[in-house]
Amino acid sequence: MRPPTLLQLLREDLHCVFERDPAARNRLEVLLTYPGLHAIIAHRFSHILWLTGFRFAARWLSYVSRMLTQIDIHPGATLGRRFFIDHGCGVVIGETAEIGNDVTLYHGVTLGGVSWNSGKRHPTLCDGVMVGAGAKILGPVTVGQLVRVGANSVVIHDVPDGMTVVGIPGRVVLPEDQRRQPQRGIDLDHHLMPDPVGRAVASLLERIDHLESQLEMLRREREAGGQELVDAGTPVSRARMVTLH
Repeated sequence: MRPPTLLQLLREDLHCVFERDPAARNRLEVLLTYPGLHAIIAHRFSHILWLTGFRFAARWLSYVSRMLTQIDIHPGATLGRRFFIDHGCGVVIGETAEIGNDVTLYHGVTLGGVSWNSGKRHPTLCDGVMVGAGAKILGPVTVGQLVRVGANSVVIHDVPDGMTVVGIPGRVVLPEDQRRQPQRGIDLDHHLMPDPVGRAVASLLERIDHLESQLEMLRREREAGGQELVDAGTPVSRARMVTLH
């Protein structure tokens, strides 16, 4: 299969905006007012310059794009097809980051490194990944296909396909409803995130209520047993005393 041409990539980048943003009205508006699309278009050209050895020109174009869009994409990063950055302000994508097809990022996302060493030090996002606002994915981790990363999560470990990640550090959890199908083939329902911390706290509260009810029942039995002894006026066997206490 022949790789797509630059023109095909740019057309797909423009078309995918209408699939994932209901606010998009027409092509002219998107072309002129969407900084995420501008940053991606600039990166397509700077990446070609980077691969052909014009490293300074690539960095300069990337720098100009960052000044205009507030989106910092290193020219060495690899972007897949139909990539979409919604709103875009504050997005940072490192040099060795690899992004698959049909990936969606929201504002404030960082695909960063955690090492000074050369080589692969930034994340790999597989096809269909959705990363919520403010999330940080750090290090040479792999985020599997169709993974959803909750807003403000910090991912530092690999994530299997089809999972959801929430929290700091990111915890892998199952989606709330595995039967739920994403709209238009792209899962943008990032408000439907499971809350493992909330579930744990709810379980603890339920357990505490159960233990308190058991203690109250034992206290009443003890008081009732003590009253029976007073009324009878007779000594109690050792076994009975153990039972009461």
